[in-house]
Amino acid sequence: MRYAETYGTVITTGVDQTINWVLNWARSNSTWYMLFGLACCAIELMQTGGPRGDFERFGSAPRPSPRASDLFIIAGTLTYKMALRVKRLYDQMSEPRYVISMGSCANCGGLFQYSYSVCKGVDQIIPVDVYIPGCPPRPEALLEGLLRIQHQIKQEHYIQHRHGARIEPV
Repeated sequence: MRYAETYGTVITTGVDQTINWVLNWARSNSTWYMLFGLACCAIELMQTGGPRGDFERFGSAPRPSPRASDLFIIAGTLTYKMALRVKRLYDQMSEPRYVISMGSCANCGGLFQYSYSVCKGVDQIIPVDVYIPGCPPRPEALLEGLLRIQHQIKQEHYIQHRHGARIEPV
């Protein structure tokens, strides 16, 4: 019988820490994103993907399918009719998945928050990891949001998270 089965804990070894570091480094430097652009914030994302912002220098590349994406960027005003589609796309993404809410309209409804058809933030539909404020936010803000997602990925314990084990310090 294994130690983990007996006591419910796993003692992290140097090999596990090295594997975690390599996996997190690879995952953080290859965040493939899917854009759900709804308004003017999507124009800023296109500018970020251009030669000045160069989103791909951080390892991010656009993907047309949610099944091939790690990062979901929602930019613009989200209406209740579109909320079901956002939830469906989010559910189609494989774990681990991350969400960036870009712009004040996606964060809280923005100028249109008192409209009957506007959702008061993406976080009411799906969990959000990084909020980027602004109307519309600058490309530099989006790059900062991507760097925060990469930092979050590097701090994860991928092996223990994947196998559902509890971590005990050595």
